Amino acid sequence: MTPAYWTQASQDLARTDVVMAELVERHAGESIVSRGDPFATLVRSIVGQQISVKAADSVWARLIAALPALTPAAVLACSTEQLRACGLSARKVEYVSDLAAHFDGGQIHTHRWPAMEDAEIIAELTAVRGIGVWTAEMFLIFNQLRPDVFPLDDIGLQKAVARHYLAGERPSRRQLADIGDRWRPWRSVATWYLWRSLDPVPVEY
Repeated sequence: MTPAYWTQASQDLARTDVVMAELVERHAGESIVSRGDPFATLVRSIVGQQISVKAADSVWARLIAALPALTPAAVLACSTEQLRACGLSARKVEYVSDLAAHFDGGQIHTHRWPAMEDAEIIAELTAVRGIGVWTAEMFLIFNQLRPDVFPLDDIGLQKAVARHYLAGERPSRRQLADIGDRWRPWRSVATWYLWRSLDPVPVEY
């Protein structure tokens, strides 16, 4: 699903920033695409932590095959041994189980998210073991399609800003935040274009 705001955001960014103008032209017709289900997206983010994409894909495939459906109830019905057999570490079993418990227990309020601020959703998600601020920000950008998230701790964003705006010098958090201010209210979109400037393969999450 392409965000409804994408065309307007791209036009606004291109009009006020020459770097963005070039990137918008280079990647015309492309955009962020949401994978959909919030629970599955968050489980997949936990599965992929600190391992290669290939290894994460293998674990993910085994997890999907082992469960009747990727739902909180199905995860909670699995034993630790069953989840470990899919390739999850003991720590990741804890994380996935805690995530499932938060969803099952009503501590994750997906039905309220449309009316909630980004910071409120981040606070809700980071209460789950294994989900930090960066993971929550990626979720807001790629799953919820929030238009103005700016992940200051993202290495790719830092590298791209250094390359395009600071003659190769890595920005401090303060510098990065200041530069990002010029892209409000479309900082998620600007971030996506900057990621694309480093990697020809679209970023997914």
